Amino acid sequence: MLAMLALVLIALSPATAAPTHIQPKLVAESAAPAPGGATTLALTMTPEKPWHGYWANGGDAGFGMAVEWNLPEGVTVGAFHYPVPDALILFGMMNHVYEHPYALLADVRIDKSVAPGTDLTLSGVANWLACTDKVCVPEKAVISVALKAGDGVISAASRTQFDGWRALLPQPLDRAGTWERKGETLRFAIPLPAATTLDAPHLFLETREVADYAAPQAFSRNGDQIIIETKAKGDASGAVEALLKLGDGRGLTVRFEAGAVPAAGEAIATRVSGIDMGLFWTALGGAILGGLILNLMPCVFPILSLKALSLTRSGGDAGDAKVEALAYTTGAVVTALLLGGALLMLRAVGEQVGWAFQLQHPVSVLVLLILAIAITLNLLGTYELPTFGKGQALTAKSGAAGGFWTGALAAFVATPCSGPLLGAALGATLVLPAWAALPIFGGLGLGLALPFLAIGFIPVLRNRLPKPGPWMAKFRKWMAVPMGLTALALGWLLWRQVGAGAGLVYPLIAVSMAVVLLWHFGAIQRGDRRKWFLGVVALLLTGSLIAATAELAKTDHKVAASGSAFSPEALAKARATGKPVFVYFTADWCLSCKANEAGAINREATQTAFDKAGVITLVGDWTNGDPAITRTLSALGRNSVPLYLWYAPGAAQPEILPQILTPGMLTGKVDTK
Repeated sequence: MLAMLALVLIALSPATAAPTHIQPKLVAESAAPAPGGATTLALTMTPEKPWHGYWANGGDAGFGMAVEWNLPEGVTVGAFHYPVPDALILFGMMNHVYEHPYALLADVRIDKSVAPGTDLTLSGVANWLACTDKVCVPEKAVISVALKAGDGVISAASRTQFDGWRALLPQPLDRAGTWERKGETLRFAIPLPAATTLDAPHLFLETREVADYAAPQAFSRNGDQIIIETKAKGDASGAVEALLKLGDGRGLTVRFEAGAVPAAGEAIATRVSGIDMGLFWTALGGAILGGLILNLMPCVFPILSLKALSLTRSGGDAGDAKVEALAYTTGAVVTALLLGGALLMLRAVGEQVGWAFQLQHPVSVLVLLILAIAITLNLLGTYELPTFGKGQALTAKSGAAGGFWTGALAAFVATPCSGPLLGAALGATLVLPAWAALPIFGGLGLGLALPFLAIGFIPVLRNRLPKPGPWMAKFRKWMAVPMGLTALALGWLLWRQVGAGAGLVYPLIAVSMAVVLLWHFGAIQRGDRRKWFLGVVALLLTGSLIAATAELAKTDHKVAASGSAFSPEALAKARATGKPVFVYFTADWCLSCKANEAGAINREATQTAFDKAGVITLVGDWTNGDPAITRTLSALGRNSVPLYLWYAPGAAQPEILPQILTPGMLTGKVDTK
């Protein structure tokens, strides 16, 4: 009734502009959309406090956005896509609202007949309802955005902004649910894996006259089905469109077909803590064990070995060993927490990022490359650090400092790979609140530090370390080999990210200056008195780093995939053929990914079997980051790579394969007879 009254008021209201309580602004992702192509519009809505706007179906007393467009010839605008709303009950009526700034997205298509350079300015009259808990006001405003037919270029800033808005849209569930009415009870079944966590869920019905919006909704789980029961209203039939809010701004759009709904199962209670404790402890255990496995990675092993070498050099003193072990553990845990906190903050502001996000930016890779080279040169004896210097009696404080920074370095360089158990554990952080997700990241750092922690606190293990001797110098030089290989891998990754053109010039200069600086530092330690040369090189290094950072910040290269590139559209097209589909998500900085590709995916036996069975392979390359891939990973409960999916013909959901593949595991998926 209130909605109808508001519509009447809009119709009778004067056309003159008036101040609004929700400020609209129309923005285009590309100001020069290409003829025959498309771009995305965002209608941003910024409510004043305490006002709120409405979802497409506003509920009992509201309505969504309506725009009367004035479009140039050859331009069409699609329907708006809404972010996940909140449920608000006022005076016994349910409202589907936004009490914060939000953006509605719509696709704009340009006909191929439009001539380049044509003015395509879009305008229209937008009508919406703005309310507080006491009053509702129908509002309207003229909205417009200047467009001109062009090349379709999207700036990096615009892409980042729109990706942030897209991240807040609900994800479509790729299979339909069922619904039925039994008397006054309305029942829904949503196919969701048992591992999916619901935190304060709510079902928003877009189809009207189906349910009593304000009635309680009972959620339960029956196997891989979420059962929802509420009070029916009206006499709807056929398909029903809805949005399932999972919690924390996440949601799924679901289409329900009329059909049988399974019996209600185990009730899903609204948890006071807001988390699934079973999921939390499982993820924490997986993170600790996964971090322990990371010690076998080539870039982490030499660091762990050097700390063991440090203990050997100290003669096995129990007090020093414990202090250094605790410092190392603290450094690893703190670094993992900082990286996890940065990831959660970036996601909170709409960035589409996942674990090891820092390696998706060439500037970070350059810094790590110089660091890896510095460690390699130190291991080779080119120069000495105070913590490795011969004849330097370290105090307990300096030993702790060395342990802390070594643990921090180990955690930082270990993040690019997601091994067994770790992928699922980190994926759990997507559905846990931030205060519960942070301990998962801390558990990764603890697992990484466990071997050294054990050496520091268990005398039997410490006593098994070899006695100090000349072998230590040779062992230290041998440890330069895996660290040098890590540096080469980072150099290859940087080349893959920026290409072989001018973008590599300043990074190469910076790396060269760093090598010269460290070499001359070592020469001074060996008696060379030309310390002025050190200052000159340091200035040159600083200048080249600044220039390299500025150059790499402009880089927007995409790494070419080795197979058919993954996209949601490509996946839908591949599945529509009725053939098996194998999707794998990889990155050039992921050691596990490359090992699986060389040892299983790209093996001749695997490719022959796939060709014979007509398997369609799609590759999601996450090296430089890709919002579409990040959203896909998130929808599957992951935020790291590798991830391997197998879609059998006709299957509604993919089978998630293990993170360590074998040729037999893949060939076994197809009938090669």
